[in-house]
Amino acid sequence: MPPTATPPARPKLNDGGLLLCRVAGVPVLLSPSWWVGAALIVLLYTPLVGRILPSAGIWESAVLAAVFTVLLAASVLLHELGHCIVALRLGLPVRRVRLFLLGGLSEISRTPPKPTQEGLIAAAGPAVSLVLAVVTGIGWLALVPGGAIWLLVAQTCVANLAVAVFNLLPGLPLDGGRMLRALTWRLTGKRGAGTTAGVIGAGVVAAALIAWALIGLLNNAQDQWLRLGVCVLMAWFVVAGASAEHAAEQRRRWPTGLKLQDLVRPVLQLPAESPVGDALLAAAGRGVVLVRADGIAVGLLDQTAAERLATHAPNEPAERAAEPVDPDTILLDSEPPDAILERVQSVLAWQFLVVDQEGRPSGVLRREDLRGALRSSRE
Repeated sequence: MPPTATPPARPKLNDGGLLLCRVAGVPVLLSPSWWVGAALIVLLYTPLVGRILPSAGIWESAVLAAVFTVLLAASVLLHELGHCIVALRLGLPVRRVRLFLLGGLSEISRTPPKPTQEGLIAAAGPAVSLVLAVVTGIGWLALVPGGAIWLLVAQTCVANLAVAVFNLLPGLPLDGGRMLRALTWRLTGKRGAGTTAGVIGAGVVAAALIAWALIGLLNNAQDQWLRLGVCVLMAWFVVAGASAEHAAEQRRRWPTGLKLQDLVRPVLQLPAESPVGDALLAAAGRGVVLVRADGIAVGLLDQTAAERLATHAPNEPAERAAEPVDPDTILLDSEPPDAILERVQSVLAWQFLVVDQEGRPSGVLRREDLRGALRSSRE
């Protein structure tokens, strides 16, 4: 995130695509890339429909392919909502759910603090897909073979089974990779070791996908082109996702030898009604907690906002240039360094109030100071 030159820009809810609905308050978005994936499925699946149902013309086959694409998207959405609901039940906020290309993503705002929680969240999606496969499988057996409805139900069953099996493969960012990370994390006590195992698994999964696609081409399989398209996209997704997970894990690590006390600025408490010009002079490189007459802290002085306000209204109350203090922006000085780093990276705030075990302010941690220390430690 950028330094304190401007206030943090909070992402818009629809910055990931078209807002479809909200589930338990969580926005569900359709990414622009989903349309690309949908078009590919229709193009590759239409000839396959014609071979399975010889009586279907080209347009009927295309319509069935399009309907199947929508059913596949609905199945993926339910899969992601499985992750979402379990995360919410465990007390982990979910920012949004996105559908893109041939898959989906539940964006959980915080990393699960325990391996068991990560494992449960990861397992929820494949469990939903397996249930959908069983339900549609029963319908498949109950219908008379050969019709359009029969084909859609059968393919939806196969698709959900494929989604469940594929996501259980042991490579990040797939659910199986997250379950592998949770297991390795639990056995070793190190989340980083679990991420490493998941990244290695991702390489194996991507290679297996490409190999399966090539086998289809060599054997002139009936679905060879559909298989090739899906496998290439999925292999790319796995490799890109694993790379992102590895990079995120590196950012989560607190540098060896760096102490929180070395980064925290001294704290100064001032009345919230103090003139903003006087508050800036008193700050002098310190963090300023603005307190009302009743003793309640209204926020931390935002130096950039205060400087802007002081240029034309230096006698305005400093409270007008305060950044709110809420539970997410309060850090315990006894918290593990990795937990502090994750909090700073996940919460949209420029500065954090550091308190001791008794809740007394002991300093202010600014995002720019932490980022500078991290950058220096990696050079």
